[in-house]
Amino acid sequence: MRLFGAAHLSLIAATAAVAALLALLLRRHRIPARGTRLVLGYGLAANEVAWWCFRYWHEGIHLNNLPLELCDATLWATVAGCLTLSGPAIEFAYFAGLVGAGMALLTPDLWSPWPSYPAVYFFAAHGGEVVAISALVFGGLASLRTGALWRAFGLTVGFATIVGAYDTVVGTNYAYLCRKPASISLFDALGPWPVYLVTAAGVGILLYWLLWLPVRPRR
Repeated sequence: MRLFGAAHLSLIAATAAVAALLALLLRRHRIPARGTRLVLGYGLAANEVAWWCFRYWHEGIHLNNLPLELCDATLWATVAGCLTLSGPAIEFAYFAGLVGAGMALLTPDLWSPWPSYPAVYFFAAHGGEVVAISALVFGGLASLRTGALWRAFGLTVGFATIVGAYDTVVGTNYAYLCRKPASISLFDALGPWPVYLVTAAGVGILLYWLLWLPVRPRR
């Protein structure tokens, strides 16, 4: 798939349109809130389980193909948020999920050509995550509490620390903590390793803050 080609832009536009429409319908009470969040939660979970069954059937289970990417963690946080309305899960999903899945949609790191199943799964999982989080937060199904930004950032750093330790011991590259992705990404503008780990944290705080502005509690 050509970066920002017709197919890529169409998928980004479709994701944004579905997310905005669903949030609008929920906010205006045109569709049932509980049924919508349950469908989104179970749908994301089923898509994820189907993918890992497919992948392990073809590859087997190895140290370098475990679900240890940030988007794996935020997707299951999104599922938990949809099914339980858990505050911590929604906070982590909103900040880390929208930033991570959003960047993945803008600069996809595909290892299979479109429209193969792995490529379709990639956009379904990341796009579905964006749609579900938007429904929860912008659709009025959940609100974020004061301090949510820093709690979510702390969880992100904690996740990166644990996965980074695993990468160091095993020699993997989960969450791109040891080297940049081969495809074009925001990491390319953030300096060499390990400098980009620090600059990425700074960019992350900035993006989290921008996401905080429209949802912060009003006095």
